[in-house]
Amino acid sequence: MLMMNSFKDRQTELLDSIDSPADLRSLEPEKLNQLAADIRHKIIQTVSQTGGHLAPSLGVVELTLAIHYVFDTPIDKLIWDVGHQAYAHKLLTGRRDKFHTLRQYRGISGFPKRAESEYDVVETGHSSTSISYGLGLTAGKDILNDEGRVIAVIGDGSMTAGLAFEGLNHAGHVDKDLIVILNDNEMSISPNVGAMSSFLSRKLTGKAVSGLKRHVEERLKALSSVGENILSVLKKSEESFKGFFTPGMLFEALKFEYVGPIPGHQLDDLIQTLQNVRDNRHGPVLIHVLTTKGKGYEPAEKNPGDYHGVGPFDIETGKPLPSNGDISYTKIFGSSLCKLAHRDRTVAAITAAMPAGTGLLPFSEQFPERFFDVGIAEQHAVTFAAGLAMEGMKPVVAVYSTFMQRALDQIIHDVCLPDLPVTFALDRGGVVGDDGPTHHGVFDLSFLRFIPNLVLMAPKDENELQHMLYTAVLNDSPVAIRYPRGNVEGVELDNDFTKLTIGRGELLREGEDVLLLPVGNRVYPALSAAEGLKKLGINAAVINPRFVKPLDNELISTWAEKTGRVVTIEDNVKKGGFGSAVLQMLAEVHLNIPVRTLGYGNMFLEHAPQNILWKNSGLDVSGIIKGTLEVMKQ
Repeated sequence: MLMMNSFKDRQTELLDSIDSPADLRSLEPEKLNQLAADIRHKIIQTVSQTGGHLAPSLGVVELTLAIHYVFDTPIDKLIWDVGHQAYAHKLLTGRRDKFHTLRQYRGISGFPKRAESEYDVVETGHSSTSISYGLGLTAGKDILNDEGRVIAVIGDGSMTAGLAFEGLNHAGHVDKDLIVILNDNEMSISPNVGAMSSFLSRKLTGKAVSGLKRHVEERLKALSSVGENILSVLKKSEESFKGFFTPGMLFEALKFEYVGPIPGHQLDDLIQTLQNVRDNRHGPVLIHVLTTKGKGYEPAEKNPGDYHGVGPFDIETGKPLPSNGDISYTKIFGSSLCKLAHRDRTVAAITAAMPAGTGLLPFSEQFPERFFDVGIAEQHAVTFAAGLAMEGMKPVVAVYSTFMQRALDQIIHDVCLPDLPVTFALDRGGVVGDDGPTHHGVFDLSFLRFIPNLVLMAPKDENELQHMLYTAVLNDSPVAIRYPRGNVEGVELDNDFTKLTIGRGELLREGEDVLLLPVGNRVYPALSAAEGLKKLGINAAVINPRFVKPLDNELISTWAEKTGRVVTIEDNVKKGGFGSAVLQMLAEVHLNIPVRTLGYGNMFLEHAPQNILWKNSGLDVSGIIKGTLEVMKQ
């Protein structure tokens, strides 16, 4: 365990000599434990200042070292599932000198990123994709006679998603030489069983034993049906023997050779096992590695969930650095849902492995029988909610906007087609900051707006959020509410809920020169912009649409006609978004006036603080003023 009081004076000379995995492979094996300590020190020191995914990266330091030590990366392709655990990988692959810029504006990404390094094979950020990616790469290598192995590292949490098992099933069927490493930091197994399994894995994967097994299999198969019967008995005996010590029967059934479990922080065991697997090509292999989240930093080991993704913190105490203490939209959502559940026993909450991140921990504690964490399985979460709704429940599915993209088919076919009363609470709608393009929720207004039967709302503040949630739960059809990451506006909350009229916006400010139509978290910047425009002699009307679908056609078109110019503002891509809806509506009512749409272009946005991304895209106060002045010239 690294001592917290040792961080100030500790040096990392061995890590400072590593500029690539080639340098790593030149080290004597006995130096690798010291290198692991250096890497942990660097990760803790950096993340304490930048924030990031601490516990996952600390848990795979030895595994990362062993993989790069044994395999010839980047010729051998290493794929990290999700990418939460890739910090040691970044340090070993030429980004040590830039590591202090982790997750900072124009610094290195918190996830693998192809543009950063040839060692980053795929862009990751959503889970359970590594096996499918890896199998595709392996099949491509076979077709093109390309050299190199493919190693996919996937966590036990990611194994809850159907996509992971689809990949496993296909890999076993096509019998390709794919190596899957299951990074298991959740499943429990006793130390004695782990030690026995590690011993068996090293012995049974050795070249001599593997060669003997294949030779015996070939000779027995040559004996026709008698040999096949003998082989079947022998296989069952081996499976029973291994199954007594290991949980690998499932993977064997999927036609993977199962290796493990092996201790994930013992470099000699890891290296020997990986070398054995590397040197024996005979179909897909799954290596089961047991690791500890937060390994080497006591606070993270004791509470890995709290240190999965962290902001800046004090290394000595492990406590977060002081913040302004504002309340988040996520917290308001969670507390509002609890109030509703106290009133109505049919209200249920569903999340996909994100109870804390979606604000549902209080709900899970107060209403455990009505709380469902389905694991990393957004598709199942949506269809499961549909089943609850059919039985008379009022399910609320709380998922980050970017993750809800994975369940679009289920939203369309399983909820909206039968017109079921399911509420979708889309947290982190809009840009989210330092996690970057895989996590920005800037597509939801576009991919939800076209679906029949679905009502789509966006609150301007926390008070409106609680009323929208109440309205959604009372509605007899599907409703989606998207709200941003970060702190609320600080308005006073009403003591009781109010049911909103579906499709009714609100006029916040009258004006005769131009109409500003901001959505959700852009409403207050638009009001500030209107005050700035007033100083320039421009009187802007401001409407809070509340509903992206259905639009308040009458209110918007009336004021659009009065002012003769419109500016739409949304924390979303412009293509197919709110601005597109307004343009379409104005065309349908034959109102041909200048319209300026402010939003994100047809691109993936980089990682940066929200205020920088809003400024760069013209969605802050000054950007709205500039966009309005441009439309005034038309």
